[in-house]
Amino acid sequence: MRLGDAPIGAAFLALAVAVLWHIRDFPPAPGQPYGPALFPGLIAAGLALASVLLMVSAWRPGVQTSEGQAAGGEGDVRAEAPRWLPFIATVGALVGYVALVDRLGFIITAFLMLCSQFAAYRVRPALIVPVAAVSTLLVHAAFYKLLRVPLPWGLLSGWTW
Repeated sequence: MRLGDAPIGAAFLALAVAVLWHIRDFPPAPGQPYGPALFPGLIAAGLALASVLLMVSAWRPGVQTSEGQAAGGEGDVRAEAPRWLPFIATVGALVGYVALVDRLGFIITAFLMLCSQFAAYRVRPALIVPVAAVSTLLVHAAFYKLLRVPLPWGLLSGWTW
């Protein structure tokens, strides 16, 4: 039992409930089937689900690991990676996104950002490019087409759709 995960899960669950409570009074958008509460509500619901799963996994008896050993065992590749690498990669990806999105455009920048994140978090190499490409295009379509949020095209400005 990892008691450290249960309080963190409870805190995030409280945050999700607070967000859901707050957005209940958001006014509907005129002429649209969804309003300003849609995305905060979806994110809060996902956070609540992840929080419950984190708390359940904290209370479930599992494999106890010694310090410095990854949950996957001795042969796990993640055991060899520095623990700070994902944090540095995330901060670098966010800074890189802000610095590059206007020049390269959303699609190229988001794709590169996702690829770097997947690599830092040790996603199987065969999945990195396809999942990053599909995810980038889905997010772009959701924001650009459905929500009509103007995203920078950058190098792909001649290929807009």
